[in-house]
Amino acid sequence: MATPLQANRTQIMTGADILVQSLVDHGVEVLFAYPGGASMPLHQALTRFSDRLRTILPRHEQGGGFAAQGYARSTGKVGVVMATSGPGATNLVTAIADAKLDSIPMVAITGQVTTRAIGTDAFQETPIVEVCRGITKHHYLVTDLADLPRIMKEAFHIATTGRQGPVLVDMPKDIQLEKAAVDWDAPLNLPGYRDSIPPRARPEQIKQVAAAIKLARRPMLYIGGGVVSANASDELRIFARKTSIPVAMTVMGLGAFPSDDPLCLDMLGMHGSVYANWAIRDCDLLLALGVRFDDRVTGKLEAFAKHAKIIHIDVDPSELNKNKPAHFPIVSDVKHALQALIQAVEPGQDLDGWVAQCQQWKMEHPFKYDESFDGILQQHAISELSRLTQDRKTIISVGVGQHQMWSAQFYQFCQPRRWLSSSGLGTMGFGLPAAMGAQAAHPDALVVDIDGDGSFQMNIQELATCHCEDLPVKVLLLNNQHLGMVVQWEDRFMAGNRAHTYLGPIHHAEAKGKGEDIYPAERYPDFVKIAQGYGCGAATVRQKADLVPALEEMLNHDGPYVLDVQTPYQEHVLPMIPANHTVDDMILE
Repeated sequence: MATPLQANRTQIMTGADILVQSLVDHGVEVLFAYPGGASMPLHQALTRFSDRLRTILPRHEQGGGFAAQGYARSTGKVGVVMATSGPGATNLVTAIADAKLDSIPMVAITGQVTTRAIGTDAFQETPIVEVCRGITKHHYLVTDLADLPRIMKEAFHIATTGRQGPVLVDMPKDIQLEKAAVDWDAPLNLPGYRDSIPPRARPEQIKQVAAAIKLARRPMLYIGGGVVSANASDELRIFARKTSIPVAMTVMGLGAFPSDDPLCLDMLGMHGSVYANWAIRDCDLLLALGVRFDDRVTGKLEAFAKHAKIIHIDVDPSELNKNKPAHFPIVSDVKHALQALIQAVEPGQDLDGWVAQCQQWKMEHPFKYDESFDGILQQHAISELSRLTQDRKTIISVGVGQHQMWSAQFYQFCQPRRWLSSSGLGTMGFGLPAAMGAQAAHPDALVVDIDGDGSFQMNIQELATCHCEDLPVKVLLLNNQHLGMVVQWEDRFMAGNRAHTYLGPIHHAEAKGKGEDIYPAERYPDFVKIAQGYGCGAATVRQKADLVPALEEMLNHDGPYVLDVQTPYQEHVLPMIPANHTVDDMILE
C-alpha cells in the first residue's frame, strides 16, 4: 500500500522528508549515516522511508564515508553518506578529499546548526562548506527550503557528470524541520557548468590519432581510472585487440584490461612491472586515456616516455598539459573516443616485433618473491587468495601501504570495479569500510579486504558494522607489526633508522630496529580476540602449510571473518623507482 508521502508528493513536507524523498527519487538504495543532534530530523525521516532506502549505521563517520565510496567504486552509482554537524561533519573530510582525488561520485550530507546560530560558535558548529571548499566538486549550504529539491538534483547531476566527484549538502536543523509545498520540477540552475553533455573528440582529432597509430612502430596504451569511470572497459579491450597495442595500467586502472590477456603489461609506475616501465620508456607513441600523469607513475617528468609522441584523452580539460605536455591533447569522454577510434583504425598493422619484445621482458622480469621461504610472505598469501577466488565474483579492497602494492602486483584482476584502492590520497583505514560498502552493494559477491595491521586499526571499529548489519566481509590481514612501506623507505634511504614505525610497545627491541629475527619477538595486539569480540570469525596462521586451509576456512565462513597472517617485516615491495627518478634507476633487488 502506498504511503501518504508516495500517494501525494505535492503535499506539505518537511525539509528532512524532501531530502530523503530526493534520495529515493535519484535511485539511492543504501546510504551510510551516523546520527547526531543536528541531523536527528533527517534520521527520523529515514525511518519513514525504510521500505525503500536501507540506512547502514557505521561506527565512525569516516568509515561511513569510505563505505559510500566502496558502494560507488564497485557500482558506478553515487555513494551517499550522512553525518551530523561539527565533529560529525569534520570526520567526513578525509573521505571527501579521497573521493575528490580519485574522481568518485559521492554526495555527503551534513546536519548543521540552525541558520540563526550559524557563525556564533554554537555547540557542534563548524563551517563545513568552507572547510571542504577545496576538496569538493561543489558544495551547498541550504538556507531556503524552496531551493532544496533543485539543490538535490544539482548535487547528483554534478557528482555524476564530467569528471565525477564529491558534492557536499549542508542542512541546517531548522531547514530540516521547516515545512513547505514542494516544487519537484524546479529546473537546474548551473550557469557556466559545461559538463552536462559529455565532450566528444572531433572527427578530425580521431583521424589524427588513427594516423599516428598507423605510423607508430612501438605504441603503448597508458590506462587510468578514467576508463573505469567512463565504463569504457569493453571498448578498450576491443580497441587493444584490434590494434595489437600493449596495455599498461595505473593503480586506478587495474581491471580495465584483463590481466590474463597477452597484451596486458600490468601496472606501471613506482612499484609497477619492469616490463611496463621499459615499454613506456621505449615506446614511440603513448596513448594516455583517463590518466593524469601522476608523480607515482611518471617519476622524473621530463624523462617519462621521452621518445614518444603523446596523445592524451581526458574528460577534464584541466588535466591536459598540466603535468606532461601532450602532442595531441583531446578533451573527450573516453568511451566515445574509443568507440570512434575502433571504427577509424585499421587492423593488422605490423607490431609483432614490438609485442614480442614486451612479451620477452614480461617473461624475463616477472613480479616475483622467494617461493622457497618457509613462512608466509605477503606476496604468497595474495597469490594464493587470487588463485582460490578467480572463479567467483570477487571484489578486493585494500588499505594503504606495502600490502596495497603487493595486491596490485599479485592479485589477477580481469574485470573493472573489482578493485577498490585509495590511490590519489593514499588513505590508511580505507580498506575495511570500503569493503563494507561494496558488500552492501553486492550481497551476492565475495568481498575481501586485504589489509595491513597499521591500516586495519585505523577503522577496525567497522567490524561491528559488518557483524550488526550482516555484511560478511572477509579480512586478509597481512600482519608484520610495522608500518611496512615507511620501514622500507627507512631501510632503503635512511640507514634503517626506525622512527616510530613499529606498532608494538616501545620497550620492544623492534621499536629501535634492534630485533634479532625476521618476526617480532612478541605480537601486539591480539587481532583474533578483537575480531571475536566484535562477533566475527577469526584465526591466525604462520606456517606456510597452513595457509591454504586457513584461506578456505575464511572464504567459506558464513559472516565476517579476520584471518591474521603473521608475516616478516623486512620484505620490500619491488621493483621500485625512487621518487623523482627514472626507470633506469629502478631497484630490482
